[in-house]
Amino acid sequence: MTAQTPAGPADSELIEHIEERALFARLETVRLISIAKTGHYASGFSCAEILATLYYGVMRLRRGEPDWPDRDRFLFGKGHAAATLYPLLADWGFFDAVELDEYTRLGNAFGDHPDMTRIPGIDFSSGSLGHALSAGTGMAMGGRLQGRPYTTFVLLGDGELHEGQVWEAALGAAHHRLGRLVAIVDRNDHSLDGRIDGVTGIEPLLDKWRAFGWQTHEVDGHDVASLLPLLRSLAEDTGRDRPAVVVANTVKGKGISYMESEFGWHLGWLAERDEANALAELRGAR
Repeated sequence: MTAQTPAGPADSELIEHIEERALFARLETVRLISIAKTGHYASGFSCAEILATLYYGVMRLRRGEPDWPDRDRFLFGKGHAAATLYPLLADWGFFDAVELDEYTRLGNAFGDHPDMTRIPGIDFSSGSLGHALSAGTGMAMGGRLQGRPYTTFVLLGDGELHEGQVWEAALGAAHHRLGRLVAIVDRNDHSLDGRIDGVTGIEPLLDKWRAFGWQTHEVDGHDVASLLPLLRSLAEDTGRDRPAVVVANTVKGKGISYMESEFGWHLGWLAERDEANALAELRGAR
């Protein structure tokens, strides 16, 4: 069986499909959090287009084969937003979607943070912030040593950049010239503790990554028409001799008007009527 790649429908059709899958991920996030009665809406909504673009337009995957050795790797540093990722993995046939109906219930594999030992398609158990880039650096090195062609993608929250381990990994990845490693920063400007630059300033962010030896890019993280060609080009650039980072400017809570403007939706739960209104707003925007 050959790898499934982004080649196929015209880019305009693919962009529309990715946008539809991002909406699907948001709708499913609302459904899953309704089961759990608490969850991270806003953190998942800010990266929905990034996830959908990776999984439907960029990454090398085989449907129903989460253990294919040459698949591209994905590490979700901000693992608390896993409810937005799980539906995409089910859609790829990595597990039966019906398992999500018992999300967070006793004995169910699917919790608020992803567990690579229990969930097919999860490459790293994340949520303890700051570790994903270190693990991704190791996976990229392992792929090179084994002669495997996969690219390792690591999605980081911008609040996660407050962790020193991220920058230690950034130094190591550049030192080892890991051209098959791509980091994406979900720059939504908020963490649990408040605005990122109010807690600890991280700007000028592109200059910092560049000084650490990385190739740097910036993009609107909700604009699939911009995300797709950029991430594709990085995945296809097999001659690059250093890691690349994409700072994706996003809006926390994207898709629900009050979540975009009210900080408190980092963690929460929608009552029945509020949930119905949120779903209507998401579908209406689409």
